Amino acid sequence: MPHPLDVVIVWHMHQPYYKDPLKNEYALPWTYLHGIKDYFDMPAIVEDTPGARAVFNLVPSLIEQLLEYASGAAVDQFLVKGKAAPSELSLDDRIFLLENFFSANRQNMIEPSRRYLELLYMAGEGKPGSARERVKHFSDQDLLDLQVWFFLAWTGEAARRRYPAFARLIAKGENFTAADKELLFATQLELLQAIIPLYLRLHEEGRIELSVTPYYHPILPLLCDIRSAQIAMPRVALPATGFHHPEDARAQIRRGINYFRQVFGFTPSGMWPSEGSVSNETLTIIAESGISWIATDEEILEKSMGGGLGHDKERLYRPWRYSSPHGDIGVFFRDHQLSDLIGFTYSQWEAERAAADLVSRLNGIRSRLGGDGRVVPIILDGENAWEYYQGNAYDFLQQMYRGIAESATLRLTTCSEVLKGTRFDGRLHTIYPGSWINGNYGIWIGHPEENLAWDLIAQAREAAITANPLVAAALFGGEPSPDPTAETICRSLYAAEGSDWFWWYGDDHFSPHSDHFDRLFRQHLMNIYRLLGQDPPRGLLEPIKKKNPAGLIREPAAFIDPDIDGRISDYFEWLAAGLYDLTRQGSAMHSSDRMLQSLYYGYNSSSFFIRIDGIKDLNLLLKDDDILYLHLICDHEYRLPLRMKQSEGLLLVKENGVWMPTATGCRWKIAKTCEISVPLSGIKLESGSKLFVSVTLLRDNEEAGRWPTDAPLMLNYAGAGIELENWLI
Repeated sequence: MPHPLDVVIVWHMHQPYYKDPLKNEYALPWTYLHGIKDYFDMPAIVEDTPGARAVFNLVPSLIEQLLEYASGAAVDQFLVKGKAAPSELSLDDRIFLLENFFSANRQNMIEPSRRYLELLYMAGEGKPGSARERVKHFSDQDLLDLQVWFFLAWTGEAARRRYPAFARLIAKGENFTAADKELLFATQLELLQAIIPLYLRLHEEGRIELSVTPYYHPILPLLCDIRSAQIAMPRVALPATGFHHPEDARAQIRRGINYFRQVFGFTPSGMWPSEGSVSNETLTIIAESGISWIATDEEILEKSMGGGLGHDKERLYRPWRYSSPHGDIGVFFRDHQLSDLIGFTYSQWEAERAAADLVSRLNGIRSRLGGDGRVVPIILDGENAWEYYQGNAYDFLQQMYRGIAESATLRLTTCSEVLKGTRFDGRLHTIYPGSWINGNYGIWIGHPEENLAWDLIAQAREAAITANPLVAAALFGGEPSPDPTAETICRSLYAAEGSDWFWWYGDDHFSPHSDHFDRLFRQHLMNIYRLLGQDPPRGLLEPIKKKNPAGLIREPAAFIDPDIDGRISDYFEWLAAGLYDLTRQGSAMHSSDRMLQSLYYGYNSSSFFIRIDGIKDLNLLLKDDDILYLHLICDHEYRLPLRMKQSEGLLLVKENGVWMPTATGCRWKIAKTCEISVPLSGIKLESGSKLFVSVTLLRDNEEAGRWPTDAPLMLNYAGAGIELENWLI
């Protein structure tokens, strides 16, 4: 019988280290919330599904936070305010609930509950500033229902099936009592306490393999030598002070493995280096630590081989080995497309169709290349995609596992098992220094905010070494210090080296909580100076994250070339685009003005692209007869009528007060989102010019919404020069 194709699915489980070292409490609740939803559901779904197998990569700093929540010792203001009796809440506490307790996916976590959706309407649907004016309308019972529904909505589907208390509370739906809320939190504590034992039990049963990441999720190659960024990004602007501390990379790896062993009782075989970031030096250190396999992205393999993965990605589907001075280490390269289908596309499909499509694609690979000696690695975050699926992806994941497990031509397995059975002897003697994003480190270095953060780490490290010999001994030796103060200083430094702070610095990503990440980063470094008995430098007292003009999140960073399909099918499609937050554009004129959330924009040598996102899928927000008008002002005033049932049309130009069709054909698609392509030749933009943009909604022949409500957005058009100046992407 022909050999089946091996399929390895790796779920990377990670959250930033949210614990504030100065207050000794958690600044944000996402570890708790993903704990009761995803960190329990994901292994539970494997246990619920015969034949399911997977690799779970657990970051030690996440494990540490989960265990503290499970112990009941974690101090978290979201939990404090959630557990408090509404009658005892101050006005500010009540406003806090309205501003924060709707932080959940509207379509899949809020709208299924009539009462939770009613509370959202009462609170102004998240419109900035509405909480303060509407809080007076919330009774104590309203607030109690909101407290319960926020934490209840975050429970996962598998958790609801295993813990009947959740189902009873969902069935009750409203008019919750203090006893109901006490039952909710007691059950969630029980669930949190079951998470780590569940992973261990499944590992011991051979259902899953557990792997690890360096302790605080740092970008290892940048710790080893920050200049390695220049290989993939020759024009990158590096921090002024530089950074060259492979001993920190070694310590983060060693501490991660030791903590993992302490929790689970065995040494892991595999590692996902944070963000899939690799280099020759880091793989040598990882091999030295005893790890037998790592994983990264397919683009790293392509660049390591000088370009090209062969016909049908022939070289990708192999368990490669990297030759280091400390022996060979297995390397798996993730299939980018299949991973992104799960992360970004299948959430919009029926579960059965999505699972069947994935199985079909896997069998297509096998039919082209054969199964013997082949492996397809699918690797993605294990927590962030599921809120976009119905039922926290329970049905999809079950059908995916079953479809692969029950196929005679496919075999679900683990990385360690593949390496044990492989006869493939392909070796890499050098590996391209980069990460899973664009094959470089542009997300974490090069922007002035990111470089300032690296300089502040270097300064704090030098201050600690100079002032405290015990810290110097621990840092250079790479071992925990027996002195509690020196050990806390080292941990604060290592926490500041985590990748998450740099993720939010610069213009690449946006979060309404970016100020929290900025403050946490600086407080880890301020903690070092506090323990040294020194005043922190002034630069640590000022926010690193700079505020943009109202609504502006970032300018474009490079050419883009998205598929105009109305779906976010690839993480990278709009990564280099400019971005405006439409919810921060003044007061609403109509109730429907809260419908749109963000506007992305970018261009290549021939087209200007715009993407419009709603507060939920646009095909659920818009009626068939609605018309979205895209307004453009540059050399003339243009507009483009965007209809749901059409995907192309002519650009209109205003001449003598009358809208006339031009010869410029444009394309668009309205589905989950609205994506638009306008030929540059039709609007005659010149490099360095400005383009003014606005959007209106026509419903029943009346204007029902306008974004922005006041003046149009001003977009900068750099032209081809953006590719020459690009250092971010």
